[in-house]
Amino acid sequence: MNHEHAFVCGNAALDFAATLRARRTVRFEMFATPDRLDAWFVECGLVDAITPSDEAGVERAKTLREAIYELVMARCWGEEYDDEALDVLNAAARRLPATPQLTRTGRWTEATTDQALSTVARLAVDVLSGPEVPLLKECGNPECTRVYVDRSRGTRRRWCGMDSCGNKFKAAAYRARKQSAPQTAAS
Repeated sequence: MNHEHAFVCGNAALDFAATLRARRTVRFEMFATPDRLDAWFVECGLVDAITPSDEAGVERAKTLREAIYELVMARCWGEEYDDEALDVLNAAARRLPATPQLTRTGRWTEATTDQALSTVARLAVDVLSGPEVPLLKECGNPECTRVYVDRSRGTRRRWCGMDSCGNKFKAAAYRARKQSAPQTAAS
C-alpha cells in the first residue's frame, strides 16, 4: 500500500489533528476527498476496512479534527478547554467505536466513518487525560503545527519527525554554518 499520510505524533488522535498541515502558513488539507479520509483510517491502522465515506463524513471528520486540535493546544498552553470543542469531542466519543473481530486469520476491524471517528475521539480523550499529558509538545519547526508525544530519553525531542521537519532544520543550520564560516584560500 502506498502511504500518503504521515504518522509521527505517537498517537493516532494527534496524527488526526495534524491532517490540516502548516496551519500558520499555507494550510494543506489532507482530507480533500472522502477517499483520502478513508485512506487515513486504514493507513494509520485504526481499521482494516471502512465503509466509503461521503462529503458529510469528511465534514464531520474536519469538525472533530479541529475540536481535537483546539483541545490539544489548550492542554499544551495550560489554557481552559473550549466548551464547544469539548462537546464535539465527547459527542463523537459517545458513539459506537470501531470494534475488532477475531477471524480464522486473525484480527479484523471494519467500520463506518462515524465508528472510526468515535475511535479517534476516544484516543483523544485518553491522550488528553492520561499520563502522557506532560509529554505533549509542539514541533520546533515554526511552520509545522503538529503536536507529538515526546517519549525520547530525557524528553529532548524537538521535531515531530526527522523526515518531515528535523532534517530540514538540520540541513538549513548546516548551510548557515557553511556560509558564515571564514573562507580559506586554497594554496
